[in-house]
Amino acid sequence: MSIRLHEAWSGRFGAILAVAGSAVGLGNFIRFPAQAAQYGGGGFMIAYFISFLIIGIPLCWSEWTLGRMGSRYGYHSSAGVLHAILRSPWAKYVGALGFIVVTLIYSYYVVIEAWCLGYAVNAIAGTFHTGSFDSEAFFGSFAGLGQNGASVGFGLGDIGLFLILAFALNFFFIYRGVTRGIEWVCRYALPALVILGLIILVRVLTLGTPDPAKPDQNVLNGLGFLWNPGDIGTDLLNPQLWLAAASQVFFSLSIGMGVIITYASYLKPKDDVVLSGLTAAAANEVCEVGIGGLMTVPAAYVFLGAAGVVGSTVGMGFVVLPQVFTFMAGGQLFAILYFGLLFLAAITSSLSMLQPGIALLEEGLGLRRQASVTVLGVLTACGAGFVWYFSQGLTALATIDFWVANVLIFIQATLIVIIFGWVIGVDRGLAEARRGARMQIPAIWGPIIRYVCPLYLGAIFFLFIINKVIGWNFQFGDKLEIERSSYVTNLIGPNANPVAIASVALILALSAATFVIVRISARRWDKHLTATKP
Repeated sequence: MSIRLHEAWSGRFGAILAVAGSAVGLGNFIRFPAQAAQYGGGGFMIAYFISFLIIGIPLCWSEWTLGRMGSRYGYHSSAGVLHAILRSPWAKYVGALGFIVVTLIYSYYVVIEAWCLGYAVNAIAGTFHTGSFDSEAFFGSFAGLGQNGASVGFGLGDIGLFLILAFALNFFFIYRGVTRGIEWVCRYALPALVILGLIILVRVLTLGTPDPAKPDQNVLNGLGFLWNPGDIGTDLLNPQLWLAAASQVFFSLSIGMGVIITYASYLKPKDDVVLSGLTAAAANEVCEVGIGGLMTVPAAYVFLGAAGVVGSTVGMGFVVLPQVFTFMAGGQLFAILYFGLLFLAAITSSLSMLQPGIALLEEGLGLRRQASVTVLGVLTACGAGFVWYFSQGLTALATIDFWVANVLIFIQATLIVIIFGWVIGVDRGLAEARRGARMQIPAIWGPIIRYVCPLYLGAIFFLFIINKVIGWNFQFGDKLEIERSSYVTNLIGPNANPVAIASVALILALSAATFVIVRISARRWDKHLTATKP
């Protein structure tokens, strides 16, 4: 019985493009600048780069290596890959988290992608330069923040039509497969968004001091706001800063999701995973730090000052920046370029979230491409429709994002690095990574992957539970404050929110269904593995 899916990248460059496309997304151009601004710039950047080195690079190499190992058995889903490599009853359930995480994230990510598409079209129509434009009011109406179901419309100022278009585009390309779909999109979208980003960056860096009456609001001070360290001692003792930095690395590099394992499984047995992983990570950092941060924070600072820069992630992209473009000379053109860039970044990432699900349905249940795309389309349409309809205060979106993009990703990432470093064994894992590599992984990374990375992840997750779930908000040296997170109080107690409860129920329902699918799939995989030698 054959399990192998007859798909592969056109070459190593195609794989690098695809993984870079998965990593380069909305996190680079919205989430990263907003997080950096919120946590004081310089201190956050230190924590961010430490997290990138300690967990980002090791996890990239671990997932690239595991994916290529799984390809020798003909498997492409995280569940199938781990089941084949470890031959343990529990391994497939660790891999199942890859399907759960990306499917749920896609369900709200495609809604944000539709915002980007809608804003790009509205920028072309001149909406942001009509009279006294109120960006906050426009976003509230467009996303339906006032009441549930308010955004269910199909006009230029409603998300409905754009969500359908974004959803249809994603499934059109995912149906075309790995090479003709995902790789084709990344081959053109990545260079295009980099060019758009550089054009906007040049414009931002040449803004100077637009308002002579506010000499402090200039580009240099805007750059300083992002990079200059404040009270480093105090900043780095803030647990929430480390939580934010680590979460940004996860979200930005697409690690802990199972995406890289799936993408790497389409490599040839001796394709270089060491240099490929570094190249994809470096491409992401260029877009995130070199373009996203440098163009977003200074632009907001120049026109709105420090108070206008600090805010929520959503607010940075869809409230602050549209307002900035109303002040900027040639603002309509740069609004078109910016939201066009966001849409291109979003679609390369959202496609990566669909392929792991397609792989599981095809190799686990034996479905053909059309059937697997249909099943996944129905599942994600239900999730996206749920987030779209329950839009009041973005409660559904925020709740799913909190429990999936924080809790489940941290759990899966920790389990993957433990599997690589302890179950497979770091010596065997690194030997596998070095096979076919043009650049060898230095020996120092062995103990980092085996000891430092799990301990660092465990410490960060412990702080997350203390701060966000239990509600002990503290900064070392300060008095302990007890304030339970709204994500917990929305689920229990007198102020429980029905939408938040329904959101968690959706997560649990998909998780239960996924474990059933993986359980059924394991019988098929066991028969295949019995008759197959890698």
